[in-house]
Amino acid sequence: TQRTAALTSDSLPSKYKPEKLHFFILCIPFSYSLCNAFQWIQYGSINNIFVRFYDVSAFAIDWLSMSYMLIYIPLLFPVAWLLDKRGLRLIALAGSALNAMGAWVKLGSLKPHLFPVTVMGQVICALAQVFILGMPSRIASVWFGSHEVSTACSIAVFGNQLGIAAGFLVPPVLIPNEEDVEKLAYHISIMFFMTAGVASALFILVIIVFKEKPLHPPSRAQASIQSRPTAEYSYMQSILRLLRNANFLLLMVTYGLNVGCFYALSTLLSRMVIHHYPGEEVNAGRIGLTIILSGMVGALISGIWLDKTKTYKQTTLVVYIMSLVGMIVYTFTLSLGHLWVVFVTAGSLGFFMTGYLPLGFEFAAELTYPESEGTSSGLLNVSAQIFGIAFTIGQGQIMDRFGTKAGNLLLCSFLFLGTVMTAFIKADLRRQQANLENEQTVSKRPFNPCCAAAISSGQHPTSHLSRKGGGLWGSSLLAFSNR
Repeated sequence: TQRTAALTSDSLPSKYKPEKLHFFILCIPFSYSLCNAFQWIQYGSINNIFVRFYDVSAFAIDWLSMSYMLIYIPLLFPVAWLLDKRGLRLIALAGSALNAMGAWVKLGSLKPHLFPVTVMGQVICALAQVFILGMPSRIASVWFGSHEVSTACSIAVFGNQLGIAAGFLVPPVLIPNEEDVEKLAYHISIMFFMTAGVASALFILVIIVFKEKPLHPPSRAQASIQSRPTAEYSYMQSILRLLRNANFLLLMVTYGLNVGCFYALSTLLSRMVIHHYPGEEVNAGRIGLTIILSGMVGALISGIWLDKTKTYKQTTLVVYIMSLVGMIVYTFTLSLGHLWVVFVTAGSLGFFMTGYLPLGFEFAAELTYPESEGTSSGLLNVSAQIFGIAFTIGQGQIMDRFGTKAGNLLLCSFLFLGTVMTAFIKADLRRQQANLENEQTVSKRPFNPCCAAAISSGQHPTSHLSRKGGGLWGSSLLAFSNR
C-alpha cells in the first residue's frame, strides 16, 4: 500500500527523537485551555451573586455558560478545516488572542448596568474555545514520539478539566456574598484582572515561543504524514457517510443525551445547592470540584478497562445505567439537609457520567472506521452542545416553577431514554476487525528484516490502526474537552 511504501521509503530518516522543547510547547495549550475553561464556569459557580450584581434573571446568567455551547455548534467544522489547512500556530494565536481579548472586555463590565459588556466578553471567550479544544491531539501527534503521544494528549486535555475545577473553586473564594454593590464590584474586579493578566501572558508566550512543528519529525508515522503531498479532504462527504450509519446515529443521540445532562448539571449546580443550603456558595463550588475530579478518575479507569477488554457495547451500557442510577440517587438525596451526602452522591454521579465520555468517543471510532475520528467526535460534540442547551434551559425553567427535584427528574427521564437506545446499538466493531485482518495479512507474509526492525521500534506499518486517534488512554482524557 501507499502508506506502507511511505513508511519504508529510504527518504525517511531511520531515527526520530522529539526535541527537548516539546514538553514546554505542550504547557502552552494546557495553560490557555485551563484559563478558557475557567471563564466558562466562573459565572455559573456563583450564579446568585452575579444575579444580584447585574440585576438580571438567573436564566440570563445561565446563558453566559450556554454561549460556549451555542457558538461551538456552527463553528466547529470551519475551525477544524482551518487547523487542517493552516496548521497549529495560526490556531494557537487565534485561540489565545481571543481568550485574552474576552478577559479584558469583561473588565469593562464592573458596573451593574454594564451586563451587555460582560456578555460580549463571554462570547469572545466562547469563540476562543472553538480554536482551543481541537489542539491537544494535533499537538501530541506533531511534537511527540509514538511512545509519548497518548500521554501528551492526556496532559493537554487535563488543562481544560482543571480549568473547570478552578472555575468551581476560585470564584466563591474571591467573591464573597456581599450586599454592598461597590465592595462586590471590587471583588469581581480582582477575579477579572487576574484572569486577564494570565490570559495576556499566555498570548505573549504563544507569540514568542510556540512553533508550528519541530525541525525533525518525532516519529516515523509523523514523518510519513509530512512527506505525503497535501490531499483534498471532503468534510461534507465524510459527514454524509456518517449520517447514513444507523449505529452511529443512535450513539450520537445517546451521547448527546448523557453529556447534555452533564452540561446542565454543571451549569445549574450552584443554583440547586444554594436553594437547599443557603449561604453555602463555597461548598457549592467544592461539590462542583468533586464532580470534575471524580469524573477524571472515572474516565481514566474507563479507558484502561476498554484497552484491556475491548467490550465497547457492554461497558458503554453498564456505565450509562450507572449514570442513571447516580442521577436518581442525587435527585432524591439533595434535599436531605446533609452536605456530606451531596458530596458523596455528586462525586459518584460525576464518576460514571464523565466516565462515559471516553467510551462514547472510542465506540464511535469503532462504529465509523475508517472515517476520521475528528469528524465523528465533532458530530458527537455538536449533539452534546445541542442537548446541553436544551436541557439547561428546560431544567432551569422547571426548577423555577416546580423545584429542583422536578428539574433533576427531567434529566433522569432522558438518561433512561438514552439507556434504552444504547441497548439497541449493534457492536459493529469495524476498527477491531480491520486490526485483525491486517495482523493476519502480516503474519502470512515472508519474513522481512526491515519490517522486523520497524516492529521492534513500535513503527509497524499497520500499528497506526491500533493507535489511531492517540489510543484509548489519550482518548479517555481527550473526551473531557467536550464540555
